[in-house]
This record gives sequence, C-alpha cells and structure tokens, in this order.
Amino acid sequence: MTTHTDPQTSPPVSEPFARLDDGSEVRRWHLRNGGTRLSVLSYGGIVQSLELPDRHGRHANVALGFDGLDGYLASEGFLGALVGRYGNRIAHGRFELDGTRHFLSLADGAHTLHGGAQGFDRRNWQVHGFARGGDVGLVLTLTSPDGDMGFPGTLRVRVVYTLTPRGDWRIDYEAVTDRPTVVNLTSHVYWNLAGESAGSALDHELSIAASRMTPVTTGLIPTGRLAPVTRTPFDFRVPRPVGARISADDPQLRHAGGYDHNWVLDKGLTAAPLPVATLRDPRSGRTLRIATTEPGIQFYSGNSLPGTLVGSGGRTYGPGDGLCLETQHYPDSPNRPGFPSTVLRPGETYRSSTVHSFSAA
Repeated sequence: MTTHTDPQTSPPVSEPFARLDDGSEVRRWHLRNGGTRLSVLSYGGIVQSLELPDRHGRHANVALGFDGLDGYLASEGFLGALVGRYGNRIAHGRFELDGTRHFLSLADGAHTLHGGAQGFDRRNWQVHGFARGGDVGLVLTLTSPDGDMGFPGTLRVRVVYTLTPRGDWRIDYEAVTDRPTVVNLTSHVYWNLAGESAGSALDHELSIAASRMTPVTTGLIPTGRLAPVTRTPFDFRVPRPVGARISADDPQLRHAGGYDHNWVLDKGLTAAPLPVATLRDPRSGRTLRIATTEPGIQFYSGNSLPGTLVGSGGRTYGPGDGLCLETQHYPDSPNRPGFPSTVLRPGETYRSSTVHSFSAA
C-alpha cells in the first residue's frame, strides 16, 4: 500500500468566486498538503473538489461538485456542503424540548431535512486560513439567530477543516448556544474514488463497523428500533461492493430506493475519533478510511441524483454516481428519547470530529 508522499504544502489562498443576490461575495479557498488538494467555497462550506492520487500517482477529483455557484443554487442534493443545524431528518418538522414545542422549516415533504429550506448549506460562512505545525486549514464560522428555521437559541458555530502532512482531511465541529436547542452537524460530500465524472460508484467496496441500523418508514423517519444487520443487505461488517445487494427484495431498500439509512456504530459515542468505515475503489486503488467521535453514520448511495445537472467534469450525475458517508447522531433524535441526545444547553459546547484518511494501492 502506498500513502501520500507529495512534499508540497500550500498554505490556504483565496480568490473571488461569485456574488450572491444580496451582493455578498463568495470566495473559493485552495489548500494542499500530503498529496491532498482541497478547494472549499465560503458558500455552504462546500467542498468543491478534493483531489487524490491513484495507485499510479495520478490525481483526480473524487468529490462531486459544480464549476459555478449556479449549480449549487439549483441543486437540492447538498453536494459537498456543511449541513445543520440538524443533519438528517426530524419527523414532521417538530420536536418538544423542556415542555415547549418547536415547529421547523420543512424541506423533505412533510419533514425537516438538513436544517430546513435555508439550512447552513445555504449560508455564506466567514472563513480564514491557517498554517501551523505542518497542518494547513480553514476556520469557518457562522452565527445562526434564535428562531432560525424554527430552531431555538442563537447558535454560534465554528468548523475547522484541516489537511495534515499525511494528507488526511479532518473536520472539527464546535457550537455554543444561549438557549436549549438541538444540534447535529455533518458533511455531505458525495464520494466517487474513481473520479467525480467516472460514472457509477456502486462497484466501490464498503465496510462499516456496525452490527445494527435504524430501520425507517416510507418517509425515511426511524421507527425507533435498532435492528440487527445480520443476514440482511445492510451487513457491511466485511467489505462488500455497494451494488451487490442494492436491488434485493428488502422493504428498507424499497423505502429509500437504495441505501439511505443510519448505521449504529459499534463503538458508540467516543471522545476521540475511532475507525468506523472504509470505502475502496478497485479501479483506481484509492481508499477512504473514516474515523469519528459520532455514534452513527448515514450511508446514502446517491439514489436521488437526478441526472440533469452537469458536474465539474462535464458529466451529469445520476443515481449511484456518488456515495455519502455522513457521520452523525441518529435521525429524529429530538423525538426519540432512546437515541443518543442531541440537546445542547447554555454553558455546554457541542463538539464532534471526523477524520478522512486516504491511500492508494
């Protein structure tokens, strides 16, 4: 196995990218370390591209995205974005906290998805770069006012993207609030380790260290059960091609049109990131390993990619052309007392960390 050995390190630099209707400027940041090349937009904290070498040292962008801002504005797929305040779904757009019922912006039919119609993926974040101790990175900050998309409390969010000398991409999330609220932040990169315009990623081999998952209803809302994956198409405890069982006669696969479910990680909630998932492309030899502090991971097989928007490589993205592995607390946790809590109170700090490590062989 080979790991990244590119000695060149580039401190973050930014350039104008676009302007929003309100006149605010969207900037694009570029940074490079350990063979990984990352481009990030201030709008949505979007990872526009993440370039990695294959087994022959040839770089390709492995993150689905668009050349211009219009593609992101037109897409409803959250490509590459930071999502919040609440990643994933909250049933019927409402929850009760300390005896008060809160009604949220709907963004998934009858439910709230990824923070509502104007979630954090639709905000222009404040960004500054840093280079220290061999690391290079970006600090992204955002203030979400009390009542934003229906969520209580003024939430101050700080997210750090770091590229290490090994080429790892680390995300550290922090948030504080002035009123009790709920928080669940994650990243929505669509991965295709063969290259973002290479076509289907369903031949990628995936493993997830989880012996249970959270079954869903037809609206993709958890039932509240933690179901064993044994003898089901959801058993990825050993590496399997993503597409091998995606068309199986299974009601959970029919609900989602493929995979769009939360896996209950065997390690649970941890103080430091621990390994939970591996994705490998046999064509290029590229491998992605994910470690996280979070208790769950949403594996989404790109079932709803519409095949109408042209990506940065000049090819339209259709179902299965990219895969998401979103580290998280479980969907609908505010309405499920048996799930790990997503409540954040004044005086507390929300913290979450996820590390993406890359290699090729």
